[in-house]
Order: sequence, then C-alpha cells, then structure tokens
Amino acid sequence: MNLRPDPTFHATPKLAMAAPVEKLAFTLMLSPDGSQPDGLAIVDVDPSSKTYGDVVHTVIMPNTGDEFHHFGWNACSSSLSPLTGHAFLERRYLIIPGIRSSRIYIIDVKEPLKAKIHKIIEPEELFEKTGYSRPHTIHCGPEGIYVSTLGGGGADGTDGPPGIFIMDCETFDILGRYEMDRGLQDKHYDFWWNLPRDYMVSSEWGLPPQFENGIVAEDLLSNKYGHSIHFWDLRGRRNIQTIDLGENHQMALEIRPAHDPAKQYGFCGVVVDTTNLQGAIFTWWRNDDGTFEAKKTVTIDPQPADAADLPELLKGFGAVPPLVTDIDLSLDDKYLYVACWGTGEMHQYDVSDPMNPVLADKVEIGGIVKKTPHPNGRTFGYGPQMVEISRDGKRVYWTNSLYSTWDDQFYPGERGAAMVMANAAEDGGLTLDEAFWVKFPDGYRSHQIRLEGGDCSTDSFCYPNS
Repeated sequence: MNLRPDPTFHATPKLAMAAPVEKLAFTLMLSPDGSQPDGLAIVDVDPSSKTYGDVVHTVIMPNTGDEFHHFGWNACSSSLSPLTGHAFLERRYLIIPGIRSSRIYIIDVKEPLKAKIHKIIEPEELFEKTGYSRPHTIHCGPEGIYVSTLGGGGADGTDGPPGIFIMDCETFDILGRYEMDRGLQDKHYDFWWNLPRDYMVSSEWGLPPQFENGIVAEDLLSNKYGHSIHFWDLRGRRNIQTIDLGENHQMALEIRPAHDPAKQYGFCGVVVDTTNLQGAIFTWWRNDDGTFEAKKTVTIDPQPADAADLPELLKGFGAVPPLVTDIDLSLDDKYLYVACWGTGEMHQYDVSDPMNPVLADKVEIGGIVKKTPHPNGRTFGYGPQMVEISRDGKRVYWTNSLYSTWDDQFYPGERGAAMVMANAAEDGGLTLDEAFWVKFPDGYRSHQIRLEGGDCSTDSFCYPNS
C-alpha cells in the first residue's frame, strides 16, 4: 500500500490529460485455435526509444483455450472518490479474464519488463460464487473491481442471465453478484458509470451460443441479439430504466459516458442495423427528473461489393457493413473514435455537441474488400478493432482482431496480429504513424490495449473539470 495516492490517479480528466505521456502499452495476445497459451505483450510506445514499436516483454499463461478479450486495472482514478476506503491503492495489477475458459489471471506489472502472474482464479470459483461465466469487461470502482459476464450458469452459459460480479481490489477474492434487482436485463456486454451521480449504464451482445462458435445468421436476421441499454442505481444495485434502441439495432456494444462527471450523457455503438446494414452511434442522456433518453445521432453506410469478394456470410447482401465493433471517447470529451471493422475504417467524430456529431476525419486500413495497406506497405489483416486513446488525446492506438470465430467468418484465412497508431491533431485529423507497427509472435492475434498510467477507457473521474 502507498502512503500517498498513486500519482497516476487524477481527480479530474483535465489533470489526467496533463500527466506524463505513456511509454509502454499492454496488449492482449490470443491463440485463435487454442494451440498456444494466450499472453500479455508489453509494447514500447516511446518514439525516442531504440525499441519503439517492439514487444519488449511477454507474459505467457500456463493454460490453453482461455481466449483473452478485454481486461483492466485493479485500481484507477475512481479510488479518489470520497466514498472509497481504498485511496492508497496502486495501479499495479492487470485483471485478465479468459472469455472462453472463465479463468481470470491477475498480472503484476509494477515492473513492466518483469511482469508476472500474481494469482489465477479458476472458473470453478467464479461459478460457485456468482453463477456467472464468460467474464468480459473490467472496471475498477471505488470499493472493488467490477466484472461483467456474458454467460450465466450451465455448460452453455444459458442457465440464468449473465450479469456483473465484484472482486476485492486487494485480495482479488470474488465477493459475489452485483445485482439486487436486474429488471429487464437478460443479456450483457459492457458497462460504465457516472460515480458522483450514482448511476451505471450497461449494454448487450448475446448469449454464449450466439457468439462462441461464430455469429448465428438466423439469430441476427431474426433480431435476437441484444438491442437495449440499461440504467442502474449504482449504489442501490438495481435497474431503474431500460431503453430498447429498436430490435433492428443489433448488438449494442460499447458504453462511453462523458469523462467529466458534471456532464450527464454518453454514447453507445451499435454493430449493425438489420434493415439497411448501417452501423450506428446512439447518444444517451439524463433528464432533470432523473429519467434517461437515447437518440441515434450517427449512421455509417455499408459499401457495395461484388459477391465474389465477400465471405460466405455476406454474399447475399452485395455489400460490406461497417460493423461498428468499438468506440472510444477522448478525455476532453471532444472526439469519439469509431472502429468500422468490416469496411476497414477508423472514424473520428467531433462530439463537442453530443447530439450532433460531425465526422472530422477517417483513416482507411484493412477491410473485408478494400484491404488497404498500412502507409509502410505492410498488409493490415482484418480491420480496425479495439481502439485506445492516449490521455492527452494526441495518439490513437488500435488492433485488428474481434473474436476468433468471428474473425474466421468475416475474414477467412489467418491474417495475423497487428497494432498501429495514428497521430491526432488538436483541431481534428488523423495520420497513421509510418514508424509504428507492432510485430507479434507467430500464431497470435491481438485484441485490447491498455496504456501505462491509464487511458481513455480505463479511468472513472470523481470531480468535475471546473
């Protein structure tokens, strides 16, 4: 335990933006066929370093078949909440769940180049204490580590709905389920919150049989994937409102609230509209009476394509959907980045007016049909997927794998892991850095990124900017 709060904890987003820039990134590596253990790659992101863009250390797990996907810190700026009893924690451990195995790894990265496994939580403990499976999103809260799940109990994860559980942020013991009253919530994906306002927002993907072996076309065309967002009394641990975005808006995934807690709005990305193959962004907000509303504020059109250039799943449509699979919001709440995994584009929207986002720029790289190479000439397999923004908003990193079985459906054949970075101009604009290209070990794909000292999808802030 520290005698003072960790210097990487910041009271406000504005203070976090002024903090020292990241020199290392932590990126998940997964073995798509389970032939190798998954791992954590530590990447040099310091442009003055001789090893810039190189993997400088790896932590390889002792098990196979975990399928690493999302991960997060044991503690972050939320520890500065006046409600916490943990103000003197360190941002020291990364919590990495196996979405397929339901196993959880605690990695000690106090010395990043000597990062090592601190603890392993076996799936039986998760099942016994929560009845949940397929752990997914990690968020460090004031009083513990919150983990969303995609599965309930039973072999196929459909014995009861998935939800959230809480872990002790010092011992990493699983404490139990979060929900006291889940209301209409019966699927899960992402979640985040506004801590001072005491509410949480969660979203939906699908149940394990709908994603583990690839997308189920019949379920998609029948609108059976998630299409609602749920609002919660955070401390009361109960669902207070559910908004159905429309059953055609299939797979409401990433939740990105404004970082400044004085602002009561946020964004949710929708993978595909089954009526027209568009991707979409919804803006949600809280009214003065405490109720919530949501409105579609961005649509992204599909791109026409010859059936011969499309994977089997899309041949009948004659088009490539954008497939909005990740979004991320800069700490100043000005720019929203939208990963269009299908068309091979990273969009940058000016969301200074959250009800009227404006496309500021976009970068083309990869894509089902276009297959746009990186400016350095290398082939970028798949499309832009997990996106992470530096605290100062000047660098935008992303990787290319969505989920192993979905990769194989939309992009048949092995395409390899990739991680790239674009420089973002203060007044809008994205330019891929030709010198930054991460080569991962053979046989791996790459997914989520965390940045040294925190990033734009990690920390929750407890005090307004002004």
